[in-house]
Amino acid sequence: MDFLKKVGAGVVTASLGLSLMGGGTYAYFSDSETTNNTFGMGTLDLSVDPTAIVEVDNLKPGDTVMREFVLANEGTLNIEAIHLLTDYVVNDVEGDNGEEDLGKHIRVNFMWNWDKESEPIFETTLSELKSMDPDVVKKDIFDPLWEQHGGLDVGMENTLWVEFEFVDNGEDQNMFQGDDLQLEWNFNAKQTDSEEK
Repeated sequence: MDFLKKVGAGVVTASLGLSLMGGGTYAYFSDSETTNNTFGMGTLDLSVDPTAIVEVDNLKPGDTVMREFVLANEGTLNIEAIHLLTDYVVNDVEGDNGEEDLGKHIRVNFMWNWDKESEPIFETTLSELKSMDPDVVKKDIFDPLWEQHGGLDVGMENTLWVEFEFVDNGEDQNMFQGDDLQLEWNFNAKQTDSEEK
């Protein structure tokens, strides 16, 4: 009997030990650290000065207007490329232009500051410029500059000369007398390629 009591007491003790192990808690060492992280976003900020490049009256066929403007990177990220989008509206005062588009009679000659006295790097009409793909405009106007300077880095600026010519085509252009053309240029800056920080 003593043997059975001892065995029974051992089973009870073992069962109690197992139940404490299964449902009980353990004491252990621990340590923790917290990190505070910040993701600061850069800015693309392309400025154009002056914002009104051309304001001129009383143009006649054959007249030219030369203007200078500055593209500057005032952001915190380098600019790899600039796309130029062109739009304009013609105010046909007498309503006699018919199918004629004044933009087809305005030639635009682009020249960078170091060669403004030489041949234009690119020339077209406002009408053609309006319908051109921005990538083509970038290639013809801005890529020659970027090849020498590699884009527009933070704090840098470049000067662009542009000449507008009211082309005298030797024909009757009387329908444009008194009209005006409102030109809008949108310069769209693109960042450089992404990189591992």
